[in-house]
Amino acid sequence: MTTPLIEFVNVKKRFGDTRVMEGVNLSIHRGQITAIIGKSGSGKSVLLKHIIGLEEQDSGNIFYDGRDMADMDRTAQGKFKKRVSYMFQDNALFDAMTVFENIALPIVEKSALSRSQIKERVITRMDQLDISGTEEKYPAQLSGGMKKRVALARALITDPEVVLFDEPTTGLDPVRKQGVHGMIKGYQAQFGFTAVVVSHEIPEIFDIAQQVAMLDKGKIILQDDTERFLKTDQEIVRCFIHGKEETSGKC
Repeated sequence: MTTPLIEFVNVKKRFGDTRVMEGVNLSIHRGQITAIIGKSGSGKSVLLKHIIGLEEQDSGNIFYDGRDMADMDRTAQGKFKKRVSYMFQDNALFDAMTVFENIALPIVEKSALSRSQIKERVITRMDQLDISGTEEKYPAQLSGGMKKRVALARALITDPEVVLFDEPTTGLDPVRKQGVHGMIKGYQAQFGFTAVVVSHEIPEIFDIAQQVAMLDKGKIILQDDTERFLKTDQEIVRCFIHGKEETSGKC
């Protein structure tokens, strides 16, 4: 198999006396959607934050395209961060900014593009995500589903190689959850980015992910392509998939 785009090797992290990651080993492959599942509080969001550098591991190694991120200098780290976008659980849109301003923010802050170039790029992304005509609206004027599209447009405005999704369907009804999953799958195919999706939506997430990894008690207890993952004989994984409590190796 080819070198993973992102790889965790025995990564450990604790906050005080709480051990969140106890030797995480994970491979994320280029051009795929990888779903990270697990019980609430298992450290899935913390794992995502390690990818983008919002958290730093206590020990272990995280590699990007075969290069240890700990060996990167500031310039290399800056280039890496420009290749990764993060779509927060609550969208993290700024209420006092218009849709256009929200989407443009990453390139206004981090690029030397002219106003006309920024406008062209934002309008293009809005067209691609079917949110044209909302430029002057504010987040409070949008539906939950439209807010997700605006947040994704902002995440994609820098043409990232990797997009991290932290519980992207939180707070949505079943129909809109399905719509967001379809949006991620469709736009990932269209733009070709590598996606990492932290999700508790079982079994819906299996419809869009090519790879699935389960985090439990600080470790990835299983990672495989979706079809083989669903056929596993690991009882703890089977119990979680079917929404049942695992006790003494059975559910």
